[in-house]
Amino acid sequence: MILETIVTGTFGSNCYIVGSEATKEAMVVDPGADADRILATLRHHGLKADLILVTHSHTDHIGAVPEVKKATGARVAMHALTLQEAQGQSRLAAQMFYMITPALDPPDIELGEDDEVKVGDLAFRVLHCPGHTQGHICLYGHGVLLAGDVIFQGSIGRFDFPGGDGRQLLTSIRDKILPLPDDTAIHSGHGPATTLALEKQHNPFIRMLDRILAGEVRI
Repeated sequence: MILETIVTGTFGSNCYIVGSEATKEAMVVDPGADADRILATLRHHGLKADLILVTHSHTDHIGAVPEVKKATGARVAMHALTLQEAQGQSRLAAQMFYMITPALDPPDIELGEDDEVKVGDLAFRVLHCPGHTQGHICLYGHGVLLAGDVIFQGSIGRFDFPGGDGRQLLTSIRDKILPLPDDTAIHSGHGPATTLALEKQHNPFIRMLDRILAGEVRI
């Protein structure tokens, strides 16, 4: 599997190129900005992008979707709620930072819990993980979690934007992410990669998760 990270835009959002070494088919996960660099990376690896995967609706993760789609002809896949959020709540969040949310067409593929995303000979399972946004999804496969803005090295996604819910976010982490194997490599929407084992050991939100959900600790 080819997995390359491209740090894009003002907020340093991670865009991921995930490609099959056997078939040279690829997906572009969260093209937030810098479409020229994303396209150059595809060319560098000799990959053809067949899919653009959107984990959630925030502008720093969807800003280059129209340009990458136009250049590659790739289908766009996202949760059913994501287009609605991009046109509403996430547009309001973007305005807080004087950013413009791009106009998105309806997705070619709507994804939900336990759907399968295939890229050549690679396959990933969709995990619906609301809390950062309501339509947020993660992908798990081949020992890798493409986590979007649900969990980071030493932290979790923020939930103070419109549509966010901290309790729901932590519940998503408890129910969907913590049951994964400890050696799962976590590739988040911002910052460096980590592993689930390291986050269980060092991430304060994970270590206190049960106490937070029980109302003993406030965040």
